[in-house]
Amino acid sequence: MRLIPNGEKSRKLIFLIDGIGAIVTAGLLTLVVARFESLFGMDSRIAYALAAAALFLAVISLTCFALNPQKWKTFLLAIAVLNTVYCITTLSLVVYLSGSLNWLGISYFLGEVVIIMALVMLEWRIIDRGANQ
Repeated sequence: MRLIPNGEKSRKLIFLIDGIGAIVTAGLLTLVVARFESLFGMDSRIAYALAAAALFLAVISLTCFALNPQKWKTFLLAIAVLNTVYCITTLSLVVYLSGSLNWLGISYFLGEVVIIMALVMLEWRIIDRGANQ
């Protein structure tokens, strides 16, 4: 049994998974990390900025899910690149703010990066599989 099916179903499903994941990320950043700044050590303004970026990615992904564009590979490639940029930005902030982040903040952001990069690897596999069809 495959985690993600082949063909059009995989394209639609990956956009949906990415969009829902981005909404969950934005929600956690807004409702948990920003509100409990002292528990995580992340400035709430930075958490809100990361949440805005996640919402932007959610809009793109869910729009692609709804519209199922003909040039889906281009959109999925853009989303994979933007997800990677988001992760690099997040890791850079973790390093830059390492003096103020505590173990909970570092754990949260590293966990987020691991999950997103696993999704990026899956997106690349789907793009590659689509190129070979």
